[in-house]
Amino acid sequence: MAEVDRLADFVVGTDWAQLSKQASEQLAIRVLDTIGVAVAALDAGPTRAVRALTEQLGGTGSATLIGGGAAPPDRAAFYNTALSRYLDFMDSYLAPGETCHPSDNVGAVLAAAESVGASGRDFLTALAVAYQVQTRLSDVAPVRARGFDHTVQGAYAVPAGVSRALGLSAEQTANAIAISGTANNALRVTRTGDLSNWKGLAYPQVAKEGVHAALLARAGITGPRQVFEGNKGFRQTIAGDFEIDWSAEDLEGVTRTIVKKHNAEIHSQTTLEAAIEIARRPGFDPARIRRVGVTTFQVAYDIIGGGEEGDKRSIRTKEEADHSLPYLVAVALLDGVVEPAQFAPDRVVAADVQALLGRVQISPDDGFTARFPQEMPSRVEVEMDDGTTLTASASSYLGARTDPLDWSAAMEKYRRLVVPFTGPELAEAVAEAVRTLDERPVTVMTTLLAQVPLARTS
Repeated sequence: MAEVDRLADFVVGTDWAQLSKQASEQLAIRVLDTIGVAVAALDAGPTRAVRALTEQLGGTGSATLIGGGAAPPDRAAFYNTALSRYLDFMDSYLAPGETCHPSDNVGAVLAAAESVGASGRDFLTALAVAYQVQTRLSDVAPVRARGFDHTVQGAYAVPAGVSRALGLSAEQTANAIAISGTANNALRVTRTGDLSNWKGLAYPQVAKEGVHAALLARAGITGPRQVFEGNKGFRQTIAGDFEIDWSAEDLEGVTRTIVKKHNAEIHSQTTLEAAIEIARRPGFDPARIRRVGVTTFQVAYDIIGGGEEGDKRSIRTKEEADHSLPYLVAVALLDGVVEPAQFAPDRVVAADVQALLGRVQISPDDGFTARFPQEMPSRVEVEMDDGTTLTASASSYLGARTDPLDWSAAMEKYRRLVVPFTGPELAEAVAEAVRTLDERPVTVMTTLLAQVPLARTS
């Protein structure tokens, strides 16, 4: 039996009853959080462009677009995932050699589930499958160090979750995973050097293609069944050798993911906790800052601190800003918050933040690195013009693995992002549909999402 067949057997054998109470609660929180950040991105330039293209392409609409209208499931998956991904405010999974964002699977699984009239439980179970596949492949088969993007593991997670949502057979599921895994191996250059709109659209592309692969498999198209272990397959060409026993897997992966508190790259979260704590001290005046020193763990330094993935001081766009630790620390010290407003074009290029980010120095610490990924330790030291130094440290935050979100805390972030578009009444109706989704058809939620205005109303 090929490994993709063992994975397919795992997928088709999953059931809602396998989820623990904690896992089902956290899945609902992830759906709520994903909808929140998606709605908040409705009026962004790139997502507007994607919507216009989706409408121009047309097609039979069996899946709802957030903000109204419908499209074929693969195109709806691209658009809705673009919305949830664009702000870079979603959940994350931290493995020693890989970081991914499993909520990127919501748009694809939701489109598939709605297209077949699935129950809320079937949708959530399928989403749990996608979380499990992506997080476990990130554990055992990281690809970042080999020059590939974390969306590569998503090329297996999306068709796994979508196949479960569509109710495909094990044979069809194996073919869907084989097609998608073979065809979607993205380069890490997506997130290095000068960043483009593609940073936020790379996973939507995988979401679209993963749905399409499952639809092809449902239509009878076969894929390379030796995708994992075959000659020039995933192991040999990209990931290296690894082992995973899919028969021993559960659906608890979601409980090991974390949710962003600040609208910034995940490895910056504790640094921003420390910087904002300093910014909110009585009498603090950012105009008097002489120098800022940040000590963090190696992965944060490599990805957003100016390490192996390129200089992070030439910042002109939203995509560059949310992946630049110097920018993020500077704007946190100046504004005392890092939310979508901190990435408005005028804010990114403003003189105060551009001047201050040049005075931010980032360095990795071996001791901090040893504590990752269980913790994300960071220290911020701000030297003022009179020679005094203000220091703050953090290793966790509300939403991290050691301090997970409950529904009430998740609602605070959700309302902050959604109410400016929907007003309070529709926002609460969507949230209630999510909270009770395990008892309802998935269309109860998508019908409400279709009512969300495409622009802010307040």
